[in-house]
Amino acid sequence: MLIVESLKVEIGGKNLFDNINFIINPKDRIALVGKNGAGKSTMLKILAGVNKNYKGTVTGPDGMTVGYLPQVIKVSDERTVREEASLAFSHIFDLQEKIEDMNRQLETRTDYESDDYAKLIDDFTHAHERLANIEDTNFDGEVEKTLLGLGFKRTDFDRPTSEFSGGWRMRIELAKLLLRKPDVMLLDEPTNHLDIESIGWLEDFITTQANAVVLISHDRAFIDAVTNRTIELTLGKIYDYKVNYSKYVELREERRQQQIHAWEAQQKQIQEIEEFIERFRAQAAKATLVQSRVRQLEKMERVEIDEEDRTSVRIKFQPATRSGNYPLTVDMVTKKYDDYLVFENANLMIERGEKIALAGKNGEGKSTFVKCIMGETPYTGTMMLGHNVSVGYFAQNQADLLDEDLTVFETIDRVAEGDIRTQIRNILGAFMFNRDDSDKKVKVLSGGERTRLAMIKLLLEPVNLLILDEPTNHLDLKTKEVLKNAILDYDGTVILVSHDRDFLDGLVTKVFEFSDKKVREHIGGIKDFLAKKRALSS
Repeated sequence: MLIVESLKVEIGGKNLFDNINFIINPKDRIALVGKNGAGKSTMLKILAGVNKNYKGTVTGPDGMTVGYLPQVIKVSDERTVREEASLAFSHIFDLQEKIEDMNRQLETRTDYESDDYAKLIDDFTHAHERLANIEDTNFDGEVEKTLLGLGFKRTDFDRPTSEFSGGWRMRIELAKLLLRKPDVMLLDEPTNHLDIESIGWLEDFITTQANAVVLISHDRAFIDAVTNRTIELTLGKIYDYKVNYSKYVELREERRQQQIHAWEAQQKQIQEIEEFIERFRAQAAKATLVQSRVRQLEKMERVEIDEEDRTSVRIKFQPATRSGNYPLTVDMVTKKYDDYLVFENANLMIERGEKIALAGKNGEGKSTFVKCIMGETPYTGTMMLGHNVSVGYFAQNQADLLDEDLTVFETIDRVAEGDIRTQIRNILGAFMFNRDDSDKKVKVLSGGERTRLAMIKLLLEPVNLLILDEPTNHLDLKTKEVLKNAILDYDGTVILVSHDRDFLDGLVTKVFEFSDKKVREHIGGIKDFLAKKRALSS
């Protein structure tokens, strides 16, 4: 369907892609993976036709449609949510005009035996079939069903898009893309702004209704659920696996072990050749043999080993003094914004050492509840921190609180104590900061880099109650595993707001659900909670 041949991209004198070839077939569901900087987003832009700065070819059949959802996008402020989403069907008018134009040609042309006329007949027939299929669609019903699936309420449909945050606007753009049902759908981090229920709905849509899909995501549960092929970008090349992500991880490790064995064998061979050259360099009788060995070394294609898996790095939160038995008690807490009720009469008691998740759709009050705990917003009722509680708080805007004049290394060096100071470089590496990044000033970091740096800073502060609001945003799959292991090893109490099911799985043992203005307690992990939700809705 979409053919990539001899693709080369050069950035700063280095090859980002070097002679890459692959084909996207109908119904392929491809996860595009690789470390940050490997070129995943660049590849999507090339496939989408947005980036033309490459050598090689990207081709597809005539009439093939490609839809692209980037990480950042601008939505018009001139329409309502329903009107903006309905733009997905604007191509119908283009198709109708195309059919009318072909019909006029068929009425006037007389070259009935030509190949060009035969092609016109084929195009006309194909366009008519497409229009017939489209005209059977209930457009208004499809728009409403898609918007509801992505978390909008019916009362939102006729509100102007200007009233919504960037995350909700991205959902509108995703809705338009899904409604178009292009032949090839390109998605760059589509779950970033979705809650757990909307992610589940998107999984069902992709697996049952989408055509070919190529996506980038750091949500392991999501890509495992929807993909059947994994393409890894590394060192300018691709490795193509006809399996989902979890199976790919196993196969990749096997490949890396093979690379290590091949590298070790090659190093032994190189050493033997170099020793031969050194031993006989001065002997004229051996000059021809020495030159042959020199040429052999020059022509030898060196084995490269994939970057080490950073999940082997284990980081521990710094120990703190023991808190009382109940670090947080909430009694009849109600939160309103003027006349708008967020939640009411919330009651919960969190025991020392518990790791709990706050779950629910976006806008139901999870982050607001956290702000109540931190005293950042007023409420009615009682919230009480227990004896000897010290709180570590990671907010979604935590990155804004960093000192911009410090370097990355200085930011961490100022909070690190004891033996941990000798591991700062390793810790920075685990969170995707290489040695050169360590000397950068905070002021030049991207939003994602600042978020990761703020998370490391919190890791090294001695607290016994951790409150983390969407801590995995901007973390890759390996780094999330590092953070998850650190929380598993942590002996304090943890309150997590996260939509990442794989991250929460095996980590939390209790879920507080925010829905319908209430807060409800569910005993068990995130999978148990979601299973109960599905059972109730079926």
